[in-house]
Amino acid sequence: MGTLKVGIREFREKLANYLLQADKPLVITRHGDTVGYYLPARRKRSENERAALKQAAARLEEILDAEGIQEDEMVEDFKRWRAGRPK
Repeated sequence: MGTLKVGIREFREKLANYLLQADKPLVITRHGDTVGYYLPARRKRSENERAALKQAAARLEEILDAEGIQEDEMVEDFKRWRAGRPK
């Protein structure tokens, strides 16, 4: 796995892109000197994974419609469930 060198200014300006889309380690430099590294923990999803997620979302929407449940109701239920869990 190779690395990509990127200047600190560019890294800062494109931070969201690097955090969400980088698929290999970055060497962050300032005036040519290495000042840090970014090791991405997130990997890109394959087309099969994307298709499976889209299929699951469509199935969830069908179930919610069939049961007459609104999306915000489900979100509120999840928030209540999460708040009640021990930490």
